[in-house]
Amino acid sequence: MADSRSAKRILVVHGPNLNMLGQREPGHYGSRSLADINQALTAKAAELGLALSTFQSNHEGEIVDTMQQAAGRVQGLIINPAAFTHTSVAIRDAVLLLQVPTIEVHLSNIHSREPFRRHSYIADIAMAQISGLGESGYLFALEALAKRIA
Repeated sequence: MADSRSAKRILVVHGPNLNMLGQREPGHYGSRSLADINQALTAKAAELGLALSTFQSNHEGEIVDTMQQAAGRVQGLIINPAAFTHTSVAIRDAVLLLQVPTIEVHLSNIHSREPFRRHSYIADIAMAQISGLGESGYLFALEALAKRIA
């Protein structure tokens, strides 16, 4: 495992309502809680020698503030903007500000749901979008970023 002072840093940002995972629409989002997902990510990051921080907010400005504060401090971003995927130019601009490889993750397949969910303000600036694989999508994203920033 890498020394935590020299380890590459990954920020994981979870958008609105993801704090309700496990309770909210388990048919779309699964039965695992956000704490379960973060725990699995933390364990995988340790395996990969990465330093990981996670953040969740239901507030657009808090998400933007967190990403601005991470500028120059992280080497990769995993983001599930949730409902802000389809509405937030501010979050898009914050992703661009980071200037790091970014992977957009969605638990459900946003392309097989309501038409308004099919547009993402992040997809064209991300190196990849993983959609519909549940919790595994986050873990795949972490592995892909680890290879990219090695």
